[in-house]
Amino acid sequence: MSSKDSARRSAWRRALTPPSAPSKTPVQTPEPPAPDPAAEPPSIVQAALYRDGVRVSSPATLADTFHELREQRSGMAWIGLARPPESELLSLAEEFDLHPLSIEDAMEAHQRPKLERYGDTLFVVLRAARYLDAPEEVDFGELHVFVGPDFVITVRHGAAPDLSAVRHRMEQAPELLRLGPEAVLYAILDAVVDGYAPVVAGVQNDIDEIETEVFRGDPEVSRRIYELSREMVEFQRATRPLVGMLHALMAGFAKYGTDEELQRYLRDVADHVTHTSERVDGFRQALTDILTVNATLVTQQQNAEMRALAEAGFEQNEEIKKISSWAAILFAPTLVGTIYGMNFEHMPELGWSFGYPFSIGLMGVVCVSLYVIFKRRDWL
Repeated sequence: MSSKDSARRSAWRRALTPPSAPSKTPVQTPEPPAPDPAAEPPSIVQAALYRDGVRVSSPATLADTFHELREQRSGMAWIGLARPPESELLSLAEEFDLHPLSIEDAMEAHQRPKLERYGDTLFVVLRAARYLDAPEEVDFGELHVFVGPDFVITVRHGAAPDLSAVRHRMEQAPELLRLGPEAVLYAILDAVVDGYAPVVAGVQNDIDEIETEVFRGDPEVSRRIYELSREMVEFQRATRPLVGMLHALMAGFAKYGTDEELQRYLRDVADHVTHTSERVDGFRQALTDILTVNATLVTQQQNAEMRALAEAGFEQNEEIKKISSWAAILFAPTLVGTIYGMNFEHMPELGWSFGYPFSIGLMGVVCVSLYVIFKRRDWL
Protein backbone atom coordinates (compact mmCIF):
# COMPACT_ATOMS: atom_id res chain seq x y z
CA MET A 1 0.00 0.00 0.00
CA SER A 2 1.36 3.41 -0.96
CA SER A 3 1.82 6.21 1.57
CA LYS A 4 -0.83 8.22 -0.26
CA ASP A 5 -3.43 5.41 0.08
CA SER A 6 -2.51 4.99 3.73
CA ALA A 7 -2.99 8.70 4.39
CA ARG A 8 -6.37 8.61 2.69
CA ARG A 9 -7.54 5.65 4.77
CA SER A 10 -6.39 7.40 7.92
CA ALA A 11 -8.40 10.43 6.95
CA TRP A 12 -11.47 8.29 6.38
CA ARG A 13 -11.10 6.66 9.80
CA ARG A 14 -10.77 10.05 11.49
CA ALA A 15 -13.83 11.37 9.68
CA LEU A 16 -16.07 8.38 10.33
CA THR A 17 -15.15 7.70 13.96
CA PRO A 18 -16.79 10.01 16.52
CA PRO A 19 -14.25 11.46 18.97
CA SER A 20 -14.06 9.72 22.35
CA ALA A 21 -13.55 13.00 24.22
CA PRO A 22 -14.36 16.63 23.44
CA SER A 23 -11.74 18.21 21.23
CA LYS A 24 -9.78 21.14 22.59
CA THR A 25 -9.39 22.59 19.11
CA PRO A 26 -11.65 25.58 18.44
CA VAL A 27 -14.65 24.40 16.48
CA GLN A 28 -16.79 26.24 14.00
CA THR A 29 -20.18 27.30 15.27
CA PRO A 30 -22.29 24.10 15.25
CA GLU A 31 -25.78 23.82 13.94
CA PRO A 32 -28.21 24.32 16.83
CA PRO A 33 -30.84 21.68 17.58
CA ALA A 34 -34.08 21.80 15.74
CA PRO A 35 -36.38 24.53 17.06
CA ASP A 36 -39.64 24.05 18.85
CA PRO A 37 -42.41 23.53 16.28
CA ALA A 38 -44.42 26.27 17.98
CA ALA A 39 -41.60 28.79 17.56
CA GLU A 40 -40.75 30.62 14.37
CA PRO A 41 -38.06 28.60 12.54
CA PRO A 42 -34.78 30.32 11.73
CA SER A 43 -34.22 31.37 8.13
CA ILE A 44 -30.97 29.41 7.94
CA VAL A 45 -29.19 27.09 10.36
CA GLN A 46 -25.74 27.13 8.83
CA ALA A 47 -24.19 27.59 5.42
CA ALA A 48 -20.59 27.19 4.38
CA LEU A 49 -18.51 27.22 1.22
CA TYR A 50 -15.65 24.76 0.75
CA ARG A 51 -12.77 24.63 -1.70
CA ASP A 52 -10.44 21.62 -1.84
CA GLY A 53 -11.99 20.26 1.34
CA VAL A 54 -11.44 23.43 3.41
CA ARG A 55 -14.05 25.92 4.55
CA VAL A 56 -13.42 29.27 2.92
CA SER A 57 -16.44 31.24 4.11
CA SER A 58 -19.60 31.06 6.22
CA PRO A 59 -22.27 33.24 4.58
CA ALA A 60 -24.96 34.54 6.89
CA THR A 61 -27.82 34.44 4.38
CA LEU A 62 -28.87 32.42 1.39
CA ALA A 63 -28.33 35.40 -0.88
CA ASP A 64 -24.71 35.69 0.26
CA THR A 65 -24.25 31.96 -0.26
CA PHE A 66 -25.56 32.15 -3.82
CA HIS A 67 -23.36 35.13 -4.59
CA GLU A 68 -20.15 33.61 -3.25
CA LEU A 69 -20.81 30.25 -4.92
CA ARG A 70 -21.17 32.00 -8.30
CA GLU A 71 -17.83 33.70 -7.76
CA GLN A 72 -16.08 30.48 -6.70
CA ARG A 73 -16.97 28.04 -9.45
CA SER A 74 -14.62 25.38 -8.07
CA GLY A 75 -16.20 25.46 -4.61
CA MET A 76 -18.97 23.52 -2.93
CA ALA A 77 -21.82 24.90 -0.82
CA TRP A 78 -23.23 23.01 2.15
CA ILE A 79 -26.46 24.60 3.33
CA GLY A 80 -28.33 23.39 6.39
CA LEU A 81 -31.94 24.37 6.99
CA ALA A 82 -34.44 23.44 9.70
CA ARG A 83 -38.14 23.65 8.85
CA PRO A 84 -37.57 26.44 6.34
CA PRO A 85 -40.43 28.59 5.07
CA GLU A 86 -41.71 28.09 1.57
CA SER A 87 -40.02 31.24 0.29
CA GLU A 88 -36.54 29.91 1.10
CA LEU A 89 -37.19 26.58 -0.58
CA LEU A 90 -38.45 28.36 -3.68
CA SER A 91 -35.33 30.53 -3.64
CA LEU A 92 -33.15 27.40 -3.47
CA ALA A 93 -35.15 25.80 -6.27
CA GLU A 94 -34.58 28.81 -8.51
CA GLU A 95 -30.87 29.08 -7.75
CA PHE A 96 -29.98 25.39 -8.06
CA ASP A 97 -32.65 24.35 -10.55
CA LEU A 98 -34.31 21.90 -8.18
CA HIS A 99 -37.24 19.89 -9.44
CA PRO A 100 -40.68 21.15 -8.31
CA LEU A 101 -41.68 17.68 -7.09
CA SER A 102 -38.70 17.48 -4.76
CA ILE A 103 -39.44 20.96 -3.41
CA GLU A 104 -43.05 19.97 -2.81
CA ASP A 105 -41.88 16.94 -0.81
CA ALA A 106 -39.38 19.02 1.18
CA MET A 107 -42.09 21.47 2.24
CA GLU A 108 -43.95 18.77 4.11
CA ALA A 109 -42.67 16.11 6.45
CA HIS A 110 -44.10 12.57 6.74
CA GLN A 111 -42.45 11.36 3.55
CA ARG A 112 -41.29 7.78 3.15
CA PRO A 113 -37.53 7.20 2.71
CA LYS A 114 -36.68 7.36 -0.95
CA LEU A 115 -34.03 8.22 -3.53
CA GLU A 116 -34.88 10.22 -6.63
CA ARG A 117 -32.62 11.52 -9.40
CA TYR A 118 -33.62 14.67 -11.26
CA GLY A 119 -30.96 15.29 -13.89
CA ASP A 120 -27.69 16.04 -12.06
CA THR A 121 -29.43 16.36 -8.68
CA LEU A 122 -30.12 13.62 -6.18
CA PHE A 123 -33.03 13.98 -3.79
CA VAL A 124 -32.87 11.75 -0.72
CA VAL A 125 -35.43 11.41 2.06
CA LEU A 126 -34.21 9.81 5.29
CA ARG A 127 -35.99 8.96 8.55
CA ALA A 128 -33.68 9.45 11.52
CA ALA A 129 -34.44 8.06 14.97
CA ARG A 130 -33.26 8.56 18.52
CA TYR A 131 -34.12 6.80 21.76
CA LEU A 132 -35.45 8.95 24.61
CA ASP A 133 -34.45 7.41 27.93
CA ALA A 134 -36.87 9.27 30.22
CA PRO A 135 -40.18 8.32 28.52
CA GLU A 136 -38.63 5.12 27.07
CA GLU A 137 -39.84 5.82 23.56
CA VAL A 138 -38.44 6.34 20.06
CA ASP A 139 -38.50 9.82 18.53
CA PHE A 140 -38.40 10.02 14.73
CA GLY A 141 -37.14 12.89 12.62
CA GLU A 142 -37.07 13.48 8.89
CA LEU A 143 -34.24 14.72 6.72
CA HIS A 144 -34.39 15.78 3.07
CA VAL A 145 -31.08 16.05 1.21
CA PHE A 146 -30.44 17.66 -2.16
CA VAL A 147 -27.10 16.70 -3.72
CA GLY A 148 -25.89 18.46 -6.84
CA PRO A 149 -22.56 18.89 -8.65
CA ASP A 150 -21.45 21.72 -6.36
CA PHE A 151 -23.93 21.83 -3.48
CA VAL A 152 -25.51 19.88 -0.65
CA ILE A 153 -28.74 21.13 0.92
CA THR A 154 -30.22 19.52 4.02
CA VAL A 155 -33.76 20.26 5.15
CA ARG A 156 -34.41 18.88 8.62
CA HIS A 157 -37.79 18.16 10.18
CA GLY A 158 -37.06 17.07 13.75
CA ALA A 159 -34.18 16.99 16.22
CA ALA A 160 -32.34 14.03 14.70
CA PRO A 161 -29.79 13.62 13.27
CA ASP A 162 -27.11 15.92 14.70
CA LEU A 163 -25.71 17.35 11.46
CA SER A 164 -23.39 19.70 13.32
CA ALA A 165 -21.36 16.68 14.44
CA VAL A 166 -21.29 15.39 10.87
CA ARG A 167 -20.07 18.75 9.57
CA HIS A 168 -17.41 18.97 12.27
CA ARG A 169 -16.01 15.50 11.54
CA MET A 170 -15.99 16.20 7.81
CA GLU A 171 -14.13 19.47 8.30
CA GLN A 172 -11.53 17.59 10.33
CA ALA A 173 -10.83 15.44 7.25
CA PRO A 174 -10.30 17.72 4.22
CA GLU A 175 -9.19 14.69 2.19
CA LEU A 176 -12.73 13.39 2.51
CA LEU A 177 -14.47 16.72 1.87
CA ARG A 178 -12.35 17.12 -1.25
CA LEU A 179 -14.28 14.23 -2.81
CA GLY A 180 -17.28 16.53 -3.12
CA PRO A 181 -21.01 16.35 -2.43
CA GLU A 182 -21.11 12.54 -2.68
CA ALA A 183 -18.82 12.30 0.35
CA VAL A 184 -21.11 14.63 2.31
CA LEU A 185 -24.11 12.51 1.36
CA TYR A 186 -22.28 9.40 2.53
CA ALA A 187 -21.38 11.03 5.87
CA ILE A 188 -25.04 12.01 6.40
CA LEU A 189 -26.22 8.48 5.58
CA ASP A 190 -23.62 7.06 7.94
CA ALA A 191 -24.74 9.38 10.76
CA VAL A 192 -28.41 8.44 10.28
CA VAL A 193 -27.64 4.73 10.25
CA ASP A 194 -25.30 4.98 13.25
CA GLY A 195 -28.11 6.74 15.09
CA TYR A 196 -30.17 3.56 14.80
CA ALA A 197 -27.78 1.59 17.04
CA PRO A 198 -28.79 3.29 20.35
CA VAL A 199 -32.43 2.88 19.34
CA VAL A 200 -31.95 -0.85 18.77
CA ALA A 201 -30.23 -1.17 22.15
CA GLY A 202 -32.99 0.81 23.90
CA VAL A 203 -35.76 -1.23 22.29
CA GLN A 204 -34.00 -4.49 23.20
CA ASN A 205 -33.89 -3.33 26.81
CA ASP A 206 -37.59 -2.42 26.68
CA ILE A 207 -38.47 -5.87 25.33
CA ASP A 208 -36.49 -7.53 28.12
CA GLU A 209 -38.40 -5.45 30.68
CA ILE A 210 -41.73 -6.26 29.02
CA GLU A 211 -41.01 -9.99 29.19
CA THR A 212 -40.40 -9.66 32.93
CA GLU A 213 -43.62 -7.65 33.38
CA VAL A 214 -45.63 -10.20 31.40
CA PHE A 215 -44.69 -13.12 33.65
CA ARG A 216 -45.07 -10.91 36.71
CA GLY A 217 -48.65 -10.21 35.72
CA ASP A 218 -48.38 -6.42 35.37
CA PRO A 219 -51.82 -5.16 34.23
CA GLU A 220 -50.28 -2.24 32.28
CA VAL A 221 -47.98 -4.39 30.14
CA SER A 222 -50.50 -4.82 27.29
CA ARG A 223 -50.55 -1.07 26.71
CA ARG A 224 -46.75 -0.92 26.69
CA ILE A 225 -46.55 -3.80 24.18
CA TYR A 226 -49.02 -2.02 21.91
CA GLU A 227 -47.17 1.29 22.04
CA LEU A 228 -43.79 -0.33 21.38
CA SER A 229 -45.27 -2.33 18.50
CA ARG A 230 -46.45 0.89 16.89
CA GLU A 231 -42.97 2.37 17.25
CA MET A 232 -41.48 -0.72 15.64
CA VAL A 233 -43.84 -0.35 12.69
CA GLU A 234 -42.58 3.22 12.28
CA PHE A 235 -38.98 2.08 12.73
CA GLN A 236 -39.46 -0.59 10.10
CA ARG A 237 -40.81 2.00 7.67
CA ALA A 238 -37.68 4.07 8.28
CA THR A 239 -35.13 1.29 7.80
CA ARG A 240 -36.52 -1.18 5.29
CA PRO A 241 -36.56 1.18 2.24
CA LEU A 242 -32.94 2.19 3.00
CA VAL A 243 -31.66 -1.21 1.89
CA GLY A 244 -32.92 -0.76 -1.66
CA MET A 245 -32.00 2.93 -1.65
CA LEU A 246 -28.36 2.26 -0.78
CA HIS A 247 -28.03 -0.44 -3.42
CA ALA A 248 -29.44 1.95 -6.00
CA LEU A 249 -27.07 4.66 -4.77
CA MET A 250 -24.09 2.32 -5.00
CA ALA A 251 -25.09 1.43 -8.56
CA GLY A 252 -25.25 5.14 -9.40
CA PHE A 253 -21.89 5.81 -7.77
CA ALA A 254 -20.34 3.04 -9.87
CA LYS A 255 -21.99 4.38 -13.01
CA TYR A 256 -20.75 7.94 -12.50
CA GLY A 257 -17.25 6.93 -11.43
CA THR A 258 -17.42 7.94 -7.77
CA ASP A 259 -14.30 7.38 -5.69
CA GLU A 260 -13.71 3.66 -5.07
CA GLU A 261 -13.00 4.13 -1.37
CA LEU A 262 -16.29 5.99 -0.99
CA GLN A 263 -18.10 3.08 -2.61
CA ARG A 264 -16.52 0.67 -0.10
CA TYR A 265 -17.72 2.71 2.84
CA LEU A 266 -21.17 3.02 1.31
CA ARG A 267 -21.34 -0.77 1.11
CA ASP A 268 -20.47 -0.87 4.80
CA VAL A 269 -23.41 1.45 5.54
CA ALA A 270 -25.65 -0.83 3.49
CA ASP A 271 -24.54 -3.79 5.61
CA HIS A 272 -25.38 -1.89 8.80
CA VAL A 273 -28.81 -0.96 7.46
CA THR A 274 -29.51 -4.58 6.52
CA HIS A 275 -28.51 -5.70 10.02
CA THR A 276 -30.70 -3.03 11.63
CA SER A 277 -33.66 -3.91 9.41
CA GLU A 278 -33.33 -7.56 10.39
CA ARG A 279 -33.20 -6.64 14.07
CA VAL A 280 -36.36 -4.53 13.71
CA ASP A 281 -38.13 -7.43 11.99
CA GLY A 282 -37.05 -9.62 14.90
CA PHE A 283 -38.39 -7.08 17.39
CA ARG A 284 -41.79 -7.03 15.71
CA GLN A 285 -41.96 -10.83 15.76
CA ALA A 286 -40.84 -10.92 19.40
CA LEU A 287 -43.49 -8.39 20.39
CA THR A 288 -46.13 -10.41 18.55
CA ASP A 289 -45.07 -13.54 20.43
CA ILE A 290 -45.00 -11.68 23.75
CA LEU A 291 -48.49 -10.33 23.10
CA THR A 292 -49.72 -13.87 22.40
CA VAL A 293 -48.11 -15.17 25.58
CA ASN A 294 -49.57 -12.28 27.57
CA ALA A 295 -53.04 -12.96 26.16
CA THR A 296 -52.67 -16.64 27.12
CA LEU A 297 -51.56 -15.78 30.64
CA VAL A 298 -54.39 -13.26 31.04
CA THR A 299 -56.90 -15.87 29.82
CA GLN A 300 -55.52 -18.42 32.26
CA GLN A 301 -55.73 -15.90 35.09
CA GLN A 302 -59.30 -15.02 34.16
CA ASN A 303 -60.23 -18.71 34.02
CA ALA A 304 -58.70 -19.26 37.45
CA GLU A 305 -60.63 -16.30 38.84
CA MET A 306 -63.87 -17.52 37.29
CA ARG A 307 -63.27 -21.00 38.67
CA ALA A 308 -62.62 -19.55 42.12
CA LEU A 309 -65.82 -17.49 41.87
CA ALA A 310 -67.75 -20.55 40.77
CA GLU A 311 -66.40 -22.58 43.67
CA ALA A 312 -67.22 -19.77 46.08
CA GLY A 313 -70.72 -19.58 44.63
CA PHE A 314 -71.15 -23.32 44.97
CA GLU A 315 -70.07 -23.26 48.59
CA GLN A 316 -72.39 -20.35 49.22
CA ASN A 317 -75.28 -22.25 47.67
CA GLU A 318 -74.54 -25.23 49.88
CA GLU A 319 -74.65 -23.04 52.96
CA ILE A 320 -77.90 -21.45 51.81
CA LYS A 321 -79.47 -24.89 51.32
CA LYS A 322 -78.45 -25.95 54.83
CA ILE A 323 -79.80 -22.78 56.35
CA SER A 324 -83.03 -23.08 54.36
CA SER A 325 -83.44 -26.73 55.38
CA TRP A 326 -83.06 -26.05 59.09
CA ALA A 327 -85.32 -23.03 58.80
CA ALA A 328 -88.04 -25.25 57.23
CA ILE A 329 -87.57 -27.91 59.91
CA LEU A 330 -87.85 -25.37 62.70
CA PHE A 331 -90.79 -23.67 61.01
CA ALA A 332 -92.99 -26.83 61.27
CA PRO A 333 -93.23 -27.02 65.11
CA THR A 334 -93.52 -23.26 65.23
CA LEU A 335 -96.54 -23.45 62.94
CA VAL A 336 -98.24 -26.17 65.05
CA GLY A 337 -97.47 -24.41 68.32
CA THR A 338 -98.80 -21.15 66.91
CA ILE A 339 -102.09 -22.69 65.87
CA TYR A 340 -102.73 -24.36 69.25
CA GLY A 341 -101.61 -21.25 71.06
CA MET A 342 -104.54 -19.23 69.72
CA ASN A 343 -107.11 -18.22 72.40
CA PHE A 344 -110.32 -19.36 70.72
CA GLU A 345 -113.07 -20.86 72.92
CA HIS A 346 -114.30 -23.39 70.37
CA MET A 347 -111.25 -25.48 69.53
CA PRO A 348 -112.10 -29.22 69.83
CA GLU A 349 -108.53 -30.23 70.54
CA LEU A 350 -108.33 -28.06 73.67
CA GLY A 351 -110.69 -30.33 75.58
CA TRP A 352 -109.19 -33.53 74.21
CA SER A 353 -107.06 -35.47 76.67
CA PHE A 354 -104.68 -36.57 73.91
CA GLY A 355 -104.39 -33.06 72.42
CA TYR A 356 -101.00 -32.24 73.91
CA PRO A 357 -99.19 -35.52 73.04
CA PHE A 358 -100.82 -35.37 69.59
CA SER A 359 -99.42 -31.90 68.91
CA ILE A 360 -95.98 -32.89 70.17
CA GLY A 361 -96.03 -36.02 68.05
CA LEU A 362 -97.19 -34.04 65.03
CA MET A 363 -94.30 -31.63 65.46
CA GLY A 364 -91.83 -34.53 65.72
CA VAL A 365 -93.22 -36.35 62.68
CA VAL A 366 -93.09 -33.22 60.50
CA CYS A 367 -89.56 -32.33 61.62
CA VAL A 368 -88.24 -35.87 61.09
CA SER A 369 -89.94 -36.10 57.70
CA LEU A 370 -88.42 -32.84 56.53
CA TYR A 371 -85.01 -33.87 57.85
CA VAL A 372 -85.13 -37.15 55.93
CA ILE A 373 -86.23 -35.43 52.74
CA PHE A 374 -83.47 -32.77 52.91
CA LYS A 375 -80.88 -35.36 53.84
CA ARG A 376 -81.70 -37.46 50.79
CA ARG A 377 -81.31 -34.42 48.61
CA ASP A 378 -77.91 -33.64 50.18
CA TRP A 379 -79.12 -30.37 51.53
CA LEU A 380 -77.97 -31.36 55.00
